[in-house]
Amino acid sequence: MTSILVDDQAKALAFYTDVLGFVKKTDVPAGDARWLTVVSPDAPDGVELLLEPDGNPGVQIGGEPAAQVYKKTLYEAGMPFTMLGSTNLQQDYERMTELGARFTQEPTTTDFGAMAVFDDTCGNLIVLAQQD
Repeated sequence: MTSILVDDQAKALAFYTDVLGFVKKTDVPAGDARWLTVVSPDAPDGVELLLEPDGNPGVQIGGEPAAQVYKKTLYEAGMPFTMLGSTNLQQDYERMTELGARFTQEPTTTDFGAMAVFDDTCGNLIVLAQQD
């Protein structure tokens, strides 16, 4: 399991399922939020992405939740929060674009394969990568 910090769990669930193609696995109330995970439909028992709220007021930087400051700093610097894999980057890029995803970097060839960067609508830039 790995976390992706999101500013709105409902919006994140819609994007990660409707646009990226994940499926909801766990959705349990957790205080004011939810323990909300998604998985690949091809690996329902594989890695879970925890769509974790970024608004925990327990740890703050300059009066703001630390997770929000961290995300904002990365986003404004153009640095992706994490990386997701693809078996066909060009096909995924075209499908996601048709579904309204906004890419900040179109598919590009690198030394290790190909990659593109998209905005997940929840405050993160995410790399989508295909290794050769």
